[in-house]
Amino acid sequence: MRKARRRNRLSMTSLIDVIFLLLLFFMLSSTFSKFSEVELMAAGAGVGTGDARPLFLRLGPDSVTLNAAELTLDALPEALSPEAGEPEENRLLLVSLQPGVSAQRLTDLLVVLRRVPGFAPTILGGA
Repeated sequence: MRKARRRNRLSMTSLIDVIFLLLLFFMLSSTFSKFSEVELMAAGAGVGTGDARPLFLRLGPDSVTLNAAELTLDALPEALSPEAGEPEENRLLLVSLQPGVSAQRLTDLLVVLRRVPGFAPTILGGA
């Protein structure tokens, strides 16, 4: 009679090592950033703004200019605060982008402008 052969057990050590390596890889390669939406208004042809003159904001990679006055993003809400005699309705704010402005920089500006009431920012694009 033949002697019954004993089967070797499969080792799970290598499988567990691979699973932990994959887990570590995916944890280190993923980004945990919060995505949010920013509303944009498209410029319409022939839209009148009434008697109120629009404000011109020029956004650069490192600078912000409001009606030819150099500002920072943090000082922008104070510069846009309603002055005496100005209407509280939505005033037109034209935003021009200099070359080299990133999408993140534009998003930072729109987040700051969202906190300032009474302004309707319009992003001017290249033709």
